[in-house]
Amino acid sequence: MSVSRTLLPVATVVAAIVAVWYLGALALNLPWERDQAARAKTEVAFLDMAAGTMAQERPVLPAPHQVVVEIWETTVEKNVTSKRSLVYHGWITLSATLLGFVFGTTLGMLLAVGIVHSRAMDLSIMPWVIASQTIPILALAPMIIVVLNAVGLKGLIPKALISTYLSFFPVVVGMVKGLRSPDRIQLDLMRTWSASGGQTFWKLRWPASAPYLFASLKIGVAASLVGAIVGEMPTGAVAGLGARLLAGSYYGQTVQIWAALFAAAALAAALVAIIGLAGRVTLARMGFGR
Repeated sequence: MSVSRTLLPVATVVAAIVAVWYLGALALNLPWERDQAARAKTEVAFLDMAAGTMAQERPVLPAPHQVVVEIWETTVEKNVTSKRSLVYHGWITLSATLLGFVFGTTLGMLLAVGIVHSRAMDLSIMPWVIASQTIPILALAPMIIVVLNAVGLKGLIPKALISTYLSFFPVVVGMVKGLRSPDRIQLDLMRTWSASGGQTFWKLRWPASAPYLFASLKIGVAASLVGAIVGEMPTGAVAGLGARLLAGSYYGQTVQIWAALFAAAALAAALVAIIGLAGRVTLARMGFGR
């Protein structure tokens, strides 16, 4: 019963989105069909033109079934080593995503620990951490790529550093909140037990921050994927989902663009789901939610 209650609202919303999508494809692609009929000086029935809007080679807005067919052809029907395979491009982007995510998580946790334990870092570093996210990544990415290329760093590392820039921020904010979440009475109790600073951290602050950490990681990994995709664009990369999007925009292949977008969304959803599962298992073993 609970499954049906969950699936029915989701299925209803998805069906509504698909219906609106088809109507949008009809409205945006119809002028091309009318223009073609006018050029040919022929009368075309509305239903025939409507059918044509759903099968254009370069539509303004591709229909849902066109995107599904493109995804099927570039995943199932293509060898994973083919440069036309979304699996191949997805792996290129995923490698930069994971590396940047590891860098960003490590940096964010270290900064959070320093901010919580140092008043000077709290007053100096935290404002800069927040201000750093006001700079658009589209403006920052080309500068990072150019500077790193000048010192001989090319390929995976520049993209990973852009992912790091986006993914460290939620980890810093979440971990600072989590490390400060223990009540004052709990901290006072640790003092009455003559606990050292390290014992207070590992036995109280660190376990209390676990729920905040996993919530931050889910945001951070999605941001890391965005950073990897953005990082592929100014490099002129020929592989990766960002390169796939860029190539599609160059040649007006809107179906290819939408397929790459859905592949990126599916990849992000999978990464968030994996971290969510790891979080539920870890928190359950730690005794949260009992």
